[in-house]
Amino acid sequence: MHRNLSLVRLLFSSPAAASLLSPHCSLPFLLRSLSSNPHPPPSAPRRRLLPSSVSPSLSPLLKEDAIATLSSLWISSFRNPSSTITSLSDHLTRPELWILSYQKVYADETGSYLPKSSISHTALDDILVLRNAVLDGRFRWGARLEFFIRSPRDKTDLSSLSKRKIRALLTNPQPSPFQDRIVQEVLLFLLEPVFEARFSQKSYAFRPGRTAHTVVRTIRRSFAGYLWYLKGDLSTILDGVKPGLVLSALIREVRDRKIVDLIKSALVTPVVTGNPAEDEAKKKKKKRKYQKKRVLAEDEPKPDPYWLQSFFGFAPAEADKYPNWGHCGVLSPLLANICLDELDKWMEGKIKDFYKPSKADVIWTGEEGDIEQGNTSWPEFVPTSGPDKTRKMDYIRFGGHILVGVRGPRADAAELRKQLIQFCDHRFQLKLDNESVPIEHITKGIMFLDHVLCRRVVYPTLRYTATGGKIISEKGVGTLLSVTASLKQCIKQFRKLEFLKGDRDPDPQPCFRMFHATQAHTNAQMNKFLSTMVEWYRYADNRKKVVNFCSYIIRGSLAKLYAAKYKLRSRAKVYKIGARNLQRPLKDKKGQSPEYNELMRMGLVDSIEGLQYTRMSLVPETDYTPFPSRWKPDHENFLLEYIKLEDRKTLDEQRKCIREEGLITPQEYVSMLVWNYKKNAVMLPPLGENDAQKAKEELLGLTHDSENRIGDDDVSGHILQAAQM
Repeated sequence: MHRNLSLVRLLFSSPAAASLLSPHCSLPFLLRSLSSNPHPPPSAPRRRLLPSSVSPSLSPLLKEDAIATLSSLWISSFRNPSSTITSLSDHLTRPELWILSYQKVYADETGSYLPKSSISHTALDDILVLRNAVLDGRFRWGARLEFFIRSPRDKTDLSSLSKRKIRALLTNPQPSPFQDRIVQEVLLFLLEPVFEARFSQKSYAFRPGRTAHTVVRTIRRSFAGYLWYLKGDLSTILDGVKPGLVLSALIREVRDRKIVDLIKSALVTPVVTGNPAEDEAKKKKKKRKYQKKRVLAEDEPKPDPYWLQSFFGFAPAEADKYPNWGHCGVLSPLLANICLDELDKWMEGKIKDFYKPSKADVIWTGEEGDIEQGNTSWPEFVPTSGPDKTRKMDYIRFGGHILVGVRGPRADAAELRKQLIQFCDHRFQLKLDNESVPIEHITKGIMFLDHVLCRRVVYPTLRYTATGGKIISEKGVGTLLSVTASLKQCIKQFRKLEFLKGDRDPDPQPCFRMFHATQAHTNAQMNKFLSTMVEWYRYADNRKKVVNFCSYIIRGSLAKLYAAKYKLRSRAKVYKIGARNLQRPLKDKKGQSPEYNELMRMGLVDSIEGLQYTRMSLVPETDYTPFPSRWKPDHENFLLEYIKLEDRKTLDEQRKCIREEGLITPQEYVSMLVWNYKKNAVMLPPLGENDAQKAKEELLGLTHDSENRIGDDDVSGHILQAAQM
């Protein structure tokens, strides 16, 4: 998430990004401007200059626009998604991509954005040296002592280190080097647009524009009516696979040797890891001492606030694991999706083979199964299965977890599970069994992303008009797919964060981590946490219930904390002084003083933000916004629309349609006015609301003697239509 936010900030902070999104800027113009700028020559021996100075030979590097380069790569990838890529390493020579990658890694390292104009000459020189080392094959992943470019926070003098410190540096686990992360970002810039145009629409994790909310909305939209569900846990693939499997999946689309060799060396190069047993022994031997509060340096990023750490603790099991293969770093999630995309394509083929429509069905009757006759997200009737019902299945994948819905007998689901186990064993060398891919009935409830899918029987009232115009109302019976948040899972996560104890009767525990914070700061932190919880359960049917429960736990936890902090003995005493939402000050019992309201009105005391959602009526309703059947993220829709408008056939089709409908474009109407004015030197009167017939007569009279006259009927229809426009 931090990577996407930082990248968006970098992309749209450039002035060229605004010009690219402008409707007056065309892609050919951007490409001509990029191709007209030659690549800079290799850098000369480095000179140590002041950070604000830039060498004249390197100044052209700051004028190159990486946004335009990446945009052209995205557009070309989506224009020809089936073509094999053979010249991707040509982009490695472009210095603007390396500068953008440096800005991104610099922002992640220091927590502050570095404008392109503020990059020092030394840093630019080092960036070019790193680029040349990658192109020449001199770059090595995981280097500890030899760096082409170093982190701005790394002030260590390697020449003055002792042998003991050098040995510890080489044998102990260390974070990924700064130069490795720059190379990883450049490879991600190049590979992501290539594979995003080729990935299946059934995968959602580790992809831009697709989140867990998208999965929940897709399930609500497309999984109604399924009786049997298969849940598969393939998350062991995210822990690591054989490099040969990754490279074989990569080579199918990218035939660039330089790119493939870089990724192969990142996967094969061993990573220095510590011994878990020794680490645990050191922790036990280390005595707990009083630790002073550490002051952060100016260029050191601040840690995540407490509310954000708490929310990260609520991550569901499907989103809890993040792949990190070898020295690939941020490239690992993309490589994982590249490997699992073969499974997605295989399942898409199974969906087409499994589909068998039935004329007696009321929902799916088309030949392909993607066109429904009713609304499956909130239907009155969603038949599940039977001999006269359509056999259908659907599939979705989030990271290493899959969910398959089957509309048919259980034997079909068992046969599909058998084929799935054989496919994973053959392609990924992944040993699965029936327990790892269970078949569950919809009536038992299926847990996915901490949301429970279940079938709810509804009895809608059907109203129809009988013979003679009489309106008849009858009670019907139907099933409804319910997507609810798991309250049991919510209690489990709160217990893990030490906010409560107990299962049947949860009892809030004091949040002692906020003991030294002020009441205003503590309330503000917990309000941010509750706001994120409200957004997380946005599409759950029981949104009000689960958010109100979260508010109860947080409010009780803070009440116990304040009771211990201000020596008020009980929660009831805290609520009496601080009100139900803990808005009044508890220190020295100021909330009970009669002068407090007057001082608040005069603005002489600081206000304390009360806790939100203390009542169920304050919690927003569930979002039931309709979800499109063939949904795509906004950036893909923009790219496809841009490619369509750039195609000459689109304009020809629009003109043909206008001609067939007997319409006239505003441009043609204006040209006719100008031509008649030039020919006859007579200006037509302005059109009023009821002057369509008058304009028709005027234009017909002026064009009556023209040599290139057209038929009266055509002109009459065109002019009348234009006048009405």
